[in-house]
Amino acid sequence: MAEEEFAAPVVTSSDHLLGPADGPVTVVEYGDYECPYCRVAARDVHNLLGHYPDMVRFAFRNFPIPNLHPHGEQAAEAAEAADAQGKFWEMYELLLRPYSRLDLDSLVNYAERLSLDTGRFLNEVTGNVYAAKIESHLREGVRNGVNATPKFYVDGERIDGRLPLEGLAAAIRVAVDGTSAG
Repeated sequence: MAEEEFAAPVVTSSDHLLGPADGPVTVVEYGDYECPYCRVAARDVHNLLGHYPDMVRFAFRNFPIPNLHPHGEQAAEAAEAADAQGKFWEMYELLLRPYSRLDLDSLVNYAERLSLDTGRFLNEVTGNVYAAKIESHLREGVRNGVNATPKFYVDGERIDGRLPLEGLAAAIRVAVDGTSAG
């Protein structure tokens, strides 16, 4: 049986990025804020970025899976609403904490903690203002072969396995070593 062909994710200016803009290694994650594996992955990604601060550029894309995580879409809207006020990564951190609640009251509480305009935030989240952007992440993720969250790509190569984190550190290490040797 032939292996399925998927597109590799291409980082664009609309992506949420951490790390150096010209980092030689690019890691893309498709994630769902309510996914327990994504919550563990956030800690591991933070550690990897700390280990390779000048080498790795990290992009996060929303991939809520509502049939498994009923608050995932609303949390993605909250992250995008926070981004509109310049606080994506701060909201990302709050949403992915191990015991974070993702009901609307909790999301508004996080917005208050981040000193966001909570009226604007609430209107954007409940009005699904960012649904088209989130849907575009979902469609692209499907084209890229995302079949679960978290799903990682290192320099366009999909990391598969029982838990993608098992291969993520090794793939980043190989990519970093490859850029150092070149």
